[in-house]
Amino acid sequence: MPGGLIALLDDVAALTKIAASSLDDVAAAAGRAGTKSAGVVIDDAAVTPSYVVGLSPDREVPIIAKIAVGSLRNKLLFILPVALALSALAPWLITPILMLGGTYLCFEGAEKVWEKLSGAHHADEVIEITDPKALEARQVGGAIRTDFILSAEIMAIALADLTGRSIGTQAAVLALVGIGITIAVYGVVALIVKMDDFGLYLAKRPGGTAQMLGRGLVRGMPALLRALSLIGTAAMVWVGGGIIIHGLAAFGFATIEHIVHDAAVAVGHAVPAIGGILEWLVTAIGSAIVGLAVGAIVVLVVSRFHRDGHGEAQVA
Repeated sequence: MPGGLIALLDDVAALTKIAASSLDDVAAAAGRAGTKSAGVVIDDAAVTPSYVVGLSPDREVPIIAKIAVGSLRNKLLFILPVALALSALAPWLITPILMLGGTYLCFEGAEKVWEKLSGAHHADEVIEITDPKALEARQVGGAIRTDFILSAEIMAIALADLTGRSIGTQAAVLALVGIGITIAVYGVVALIVKMDDFGLYLAKRPGGTAQMLGRGLVRGMPALLRALSLIGTAAMVWVGGGIIIHGLAAFGFATIEHIVHDAAVAVGHAVPAIGGILEWLVTAIGSAIVGLAVGAIVVLVVSRFHRDGHGEAQVA
C-alpha cells in the first residue's frame, strides 16, 4: 500500500510538471502573439475614446465598461470559435473575411474624414437623439462594431503564430490574448478619459506643484481627446489599408505591398538613427493612402444608394 501511494504521488507530480510546462508554453505563446499584434492594440486604444467624447462625464467609465464587455464577447464568443473552425476547416476564408473587415474600417475612417471636410456629419443625428439612453446605446453599439474588426485582426495575428499547435493550445492562447488585451486597452482608455477628474483632484490639493500639474491636466484634456479622435480616425484607415494590402499580397497581388515596403526601407536607411520609427511611419502612411482610397470608393457607393433610397421613398 505505501508503495502504491508513493507511485500515485509520483504520477501526480509528473502530471503537475506536464501541466505547468503546458501553462508556460501557453503563456509564452500568448506573449509572443500579443507582442505581434501590438500595433492593432494601440490603434484600438486610440479609436475608443472618441466614442465617449461629448457624453456625460459620470457615464464615461460605465460606457467604457460596456464596450469592454462587448469586446470580450466579440473575442471569446464569436471570433475565437469562428477563427478555430476556419483554421481547421477552411483556412483560405480567413484572409477574404479580414479584407472585408478592413474595408469596413476604411469606410468608417473615410466617412469621418468626409464629415470633417464637408460639415455634413453624424453629429446632426446625435443632436436629434434627446434620450440619453438611446445616445449611449448608439455610441456603445458603434464602438463594439469597430472593436469587432480590430479584435478579429488581433486574433488573426495571434492565430498565425500558432501554426502546428493543437486546437486546445490555440484556443487557450487566443482566449488569454483576448482577455489580456481587452483589460489592457480598456484600462488605458478609462485612465485617459478620467484624467481630467484626476487633474481636478490635484488642483484642489495643497502644494503649488500638485495644483500646477492638476490645472495642466484639466486644460490639456480637451486637446488630448481631440488628438486621440484624429489618431483614431487615422488608425481606422491605416489598419484597414494594411489589412487590404496584406490580403492582396496573399492572393498574389503584391505590387502595392512591395512599393510601400521598399519606400519604408529606403527612408529608414536614409536616417539610420531613427530608421525603425521612420519605416513604421512610412508603412502607416502608405497603408493609410490605400485605406483612404478604398474607403472613399465605399463612401461614394453607400451615399449613392442612400440618395437613391430616399428618392424612391419620396416618389412612393
